[in-house]
Amino acid sequence: MKRKRLKQISEIGSVLLVIVACIGWAMFLRPQSLGGRAGYVLVSGQSMEPRYHTGDLVLVERQSSYHVGQLIAYHVPKGDPMAGAQVIHRIIGGDPQHGFVVQGDNRTAPDTWRPKPTDIVGAKALRMPGAVVAIQFLRSPLLLGILAASFVFVYLLIGREPKDDDPLSVAPPLA
Repeated sequence: MKRKRLKQISEIGSVLLVIVACIGWAMFLRPQSLGGRAGYVLVSGQSMEPRYHTGDLVLVERQSSYHVGQLIAYHVPKGDPMAGAQVIHRIIGGDPQHGFVVQGDNRTAPDTWRPKPTDIVGAKALRMPGAVVAIQFLRSPLLLGILAASFVFVYLLIGREPKDDDPLSVAPPLA
């Protein structure tokens, strides 16, 4: 009886944990393409060294306003051959009406583009150094194989709970 009650509590706790995780994702980590505030930028190049390196993942969030000193990700404005490319640099001047002056921390001159708030994906919220390694692993066939093997192992180890009227779950007689 006590075991059954513990199992019920465990199941309820698991469901609540999943609900909380989903709400947290929806509020803070949902990508802009799905209506959220978050954007994800994979750093490439040396323009933001020494703080940011190739392979770092930066979580950016859309803000109501931006100011000098903020690290922002923006899309290169329309009309440029690189239009649509995403850049992550720091605001060093400008304003929302005329566009912000942005520059990489490791650059001596500002960018030629002047992103306006509509071009900005968001301001830095979180940096994950070297996250590209984890991303590559998550996309690898090795991980999928390990997950599949784990599910099979757990299923065989735990199996189904025996039921009296189920012939598949009746244990064979001992010899």
